[in-house]
Amino acid sequence: MAQIRTYNSIAPEGLKILQERGHTVGPDISEPDGILVRSASLLDLEFSPGLRAIARAGAGVNNVPVDRCTTAGIVVFNTPGSNANSVKELVVAGLLLSSRQVLEGCAWTQQLDRDTVDVPKEVEKGKGAFAGPEILGKRLGVVGLGAIGVMVANIGVDLGMDVVGFDPYLSVDSAWGLSRSVRRSGNLDSLLAEVDYLTIHVPLTGDTRHMLNAARLERAKRGMRLLNFSRGELVDEQAVLAALQDGTLFRYVTDFPTAALLGNPGVIAIPHLGASTPEAETNSAIMAARELADYLEEGNIRKSVNFPECVMDRNGGDRIVLTNRNIPNMVGQITTILAENSINISDMLNRHRNDLAYNIIDVDGTIPPAVVDRLRGIDGVVMVRVIPAGGGAP
Repeated sequence: MAQIRTYNSIAPEGLKILQERGHTVGPDISEPDGILVRSASLLDLEFSPGLRAIARAGAGVNNVPVDRCTTAGIVVFNTPGSNANSVKELVVAGLLLSSRQVLEGCAWTQQLDRDTVDVPKEVEKGKGAFAGPEILGKRLGVVGLGAIGVMVANIGVDLGMDVVGFDPYLSVDSAWGLSRSVRRSGNLDSLLAEVDYLTIHVPLTGDTRHMLNAARLERAKRGMRLLNFSRGELVDEQAVLAALQDGTLFRYVTDFPTAALLGNPGVIAIPHLGASTPEAETNSAIMAARELADYLEEGNIRKSVNFPECVMDRNGGDRIVLTNRNIPNMVGQITTILAENSINISDMLNRHRNDLAYNIIDVDGTIPPAVVDRLRGIDGVVMVRVIPAGGGAP
């Protein structure tokens, strides 16, 4: 079975899944078939020749060299939605903290000198400085209606808020889970102009980096509270600080503190606690372990960030999994080689994503090594692997 190296401490529930399926798992494996990682940086990792997949127990993959993995034919998995509830709960905390000035009031109370003042009397005198509005009836904008965004939008409705969502790429699955009370906006700029609170739940890409910049923030409703529990780089920090200074923003709540943000009274900087619950760590580890095992044992790909979704039940003898550049006549060349060697295809699935294609091919009988060599010799083929009948890895 497979050799799987772990980086970071992985929840034991995830490790158990792999161990019960016969895989060797640990931090000291030098030539792994698969890697299971949380937050450790793999950006400078030198790939071992047999590395086939990396599973990140979490949604973001900024600590994984995805482009290099794609070139090498290494599948990168993540676990979207596994920490959705933990992030959702922290967003609710952020909404309340941004309104009620609870943190400021607590800090003031803690500095009272209990030896020289009547604390209850002083509290009654000073509490007015920390008043803040309720969120009931206020308008909440949710940018990004994926797993987390849908949960945030729905709980906003439950809390009595008027919720407006923006996501030009809303999936069917997300739409099914979204409360009917959530209104949809077709334009981010118009959304900014009407909401009292705005929370961002989109991945960091070239298109979304600094999506909230100075020009966008100029359109925001004055006194808006901005919440960012996705990635710090989604906002232009200097533009946010300027907006706090001139009153465009009342608060900026972020799970991604930086030196520039510290010391600003308008910033609530949370030390990246979005997924810091035992439940989220367990869920992420279990999902990552299952994705990794299913790929190594059966060649199926679910929740990959660089390969197409490709899942097929076993139907026949050996299984060939093959990655190639998405160019014309690749499937024809593959099937021709199989036909020339009297190998019958019992089932086949071909999917592509951008410049990459992935094939699962079940055949009657077995695949001779010479045929595998011929498949690997096709110009444009990146990776070929044979999984024997009955499954197994690598």
